[in-house]
Amino acid sequence: MAFTANPLALSVPDPTFESWLRDSGYLELLDQRTSDLHRISTTTTTNSTTTTTNPPSVTADVSSNSFSFSNILNQIGILLSIVTINPFSKLTNEDFSLDTPPWTLGFVGYYYSYSFPSSRSQARMRVTENVKRYCRNYFTLFILFFACSLFNNSLCLCSYIADKCVDMITLSVYQIPIALAGLVSSLALWELFAYCGKRWGLDNHPVTRECLLRLVQCATAVIIFVCNVQTAVVYALAVSYAVMMLHASFRKLTPIKQPTKGKPK
Repeated sequence: MAFTANPLALSVPDPTFESWLRDSGYLELLDQRTSDLHRISTTTTTNSTTTTTNPPSVTADVSSNSFSFSNILNQIGILLSIVTINPFSKLTNEDFSLDTPPWTLGFVGYYYSYSFPSSRSQARMRVTENVKRYCRNYFTLFILFFACSLFNNSLCLCSYIADKCVDMITLSVYQIPIALAGLVSSLALWELFAYCGKRWGLDNHPVTRECLLRLVQCATAVIIFVCNVQTAVVYALAVSYAVMMLHASFRKLTPIKQPTKGKPK
């Protein structure tokens, strides 16, 4: 043998190294490593299909077409698997007490901050970790979508009423946010119940307090149903959840403290 064995040399298998990165908290390195391995394997497979033998043109075309079709099916499967991921599995109450990440460099990032997940495990890792990191940003977006849905829903309802009654242009000035008014009315009703409970001492009269509580609950349900507030809540939840899942799955895992200058090599 030309070389003697080095007893200090270590050969760590890939699964062991990846589990060590995951346990040590280097998820951004694990994410980058997974993307690099997928790119290398894709390049190797493409090169191998172009060096096939007789007849080279027909075999290469069939192999490349089958590879593209399988790649498309794999991407569709990854997109479908995102729906089954629980994004709140690692979320804790302490995550909401942290500072909100910057919206430009931290949350949005650059164009190279996004990539299609190469596997279901990478998509699951990205979703759970990004939701944990950007939970305050996602909550702010939900509040924004909810406010927009309140006004949009109200304007649509008022426009429908105006079309049924008189000319819409005549009543455009008098349009009021019905859903927003219903939500504010519900909150005001509960504040009135709390004020009356303290003023009248309803804690000493549990039966009366229970009856008034049920009456306020029924009134709140009627107000929410009539003002169509539940539709605004459903729209806000659906849109914010879709935006959260798409952003969390395509956003690359980067160090929490991102540099202000320079670009990745």
